[in-house]
Amino acid sequence: MQRKHWIWATFAILAVVAAALVFRARKASEGHAPGAGPSGSGAPPASGAPSGSGSPEDRVVSVVLAQVEARDMPIYLEGLGTVAAYNTVTVKPQVEGRIDKVAFTEGQDVKKGDLLVQIDPRPYSIQLHTAQAALARDQAIVAGRKRTLERDTALQKEGLATQQQVDDDRSAVEQAEATLKSDYAQIEAARLQLDFARVTAPIDGVTGARIVDAGNVVRPGEQSGLVVITQVDPIAVFFTVPQDELPEIVKEMKGGPLSVEAWDRDGAKKIATGTLVLVDNQINTQTATIRLKATFANEARALWPNQFVKARLLLTTRKAAKVLPAPAVQRGPQGMFVYVVGPDQRAAVRPVQIERTEGETAIVASGLEVGEQVVADGQFQLRPGSRVAPKPAGSSAPGARGAGAPGAPGSASANASANATPTASATASGAPR
Repeated sequence: MQRKHWIWATFAILAVVAAALVFRARKASEGHAPGAGPSGSGAPPASGAPSGSGSPEDRVVSVVLAQVEARDMPIYLEGLGTVAAYNTVTVKPQVEGRIDKVAFTEGQDVKKGDLLVQIDPRPYSIQLHTAQAALARDQAIVAGRKRTLERDTALQKEGLATQQQVDDDRSAVEQAEATLKSDYAQIEAARLQLDFARVTAPIDGVTGARIVDAGNVVRPGEQSGLVVITQVDPIAVFFTVPQDELPEIVKEMKGGPLSVEAWDRDGAKKIATGTLVLVDNQINTQTATIRLKATFANEARALWPNQFVKARLLLTTRKAAKVLPAPAVQRGPQGMFVYVVGPDQRAAVRPVQIERTEGETAIVASGLEVGEQVVADGQFQLRPGSRVAPKPAGSSAPGARGAGAPGAPGSASANASANATPTASATASGAPR
């Protein structure tokens, strides 16, 4: 019986403790309720704090602003180009013989006329001497026949020689003189062959790798040649642009030579500036492009044959063009538009026409005036009529306070604001979204 009393007493104590814990937890939760003041009654939220009943237009969005400016704007056409040697020559032998000497170093700068290779000249010296000997012999024959002609002509006047004999003597002299002309031609040919034994540089340029070594016998007509010389100063760049740009190029070329800039493949560094010298005479039907050629002074050897570059053709310069940052231009179902910020610091949608984009700058054809402010960054958080607060360019976007924070991207409140009624109002008003 005593044991039963102990059990009931234990249950009673446990019930009292549980009731006390529940009461204490309820008091603690009431003390930490949102907006509860010291007395436990709800105080109004602080001024400027987000309210669940406020409209999205009342939410201030931090954006980067830019001003529409008027300035001279260069118009460029860009294309991927390939550097080509201004002249390229594969030096080949013109006579047969053994190479006695290679007179150049691979990669050497050479001038026109510099000795490159010496082929054994002795066979051609012999040919020259033989032709000279034949000339001397035939000169003696001509001299003898001329004396005979003179003697027979004198005898004819005395009646001691016939006219037939004089005519035969004159014919013999003429034949001997014709033989002399052939001898002179043989001497010129022998000298030319001897000269061909000295292989010289046909152009100014840079030698490539040696193809044939000394001691080898070479012959005319060999496809490989002896060495390749490329002229790299000046140097050429071939590049392509869309065929639709051809009328503008032809028009601007009538006003004088056009400037072309060569940049590295990444477009980060300008290498050289040259002049457009050729618009190809036909369009590539497979790519719908036109090939252009520009020449560059290349004393520093910054450009090299077969190098890939980015070519920029300066077409013209727009005077006092209206420009704005290209990221400010958005594209919607109804065309291009920008967010314009008025004196009331609210964003409004404005349709615009863009003439062209040059890098990070867009040239405005219509829709904006110089001095107007547009949103250059942060447009994705805007709706027509949203209030904006300017921030410095390059600063972090608002809402980078962490996921789940009020107004942070990806949070429930931010998504609710993005899907709220301003979207419907923008659609109803016909503004691009």
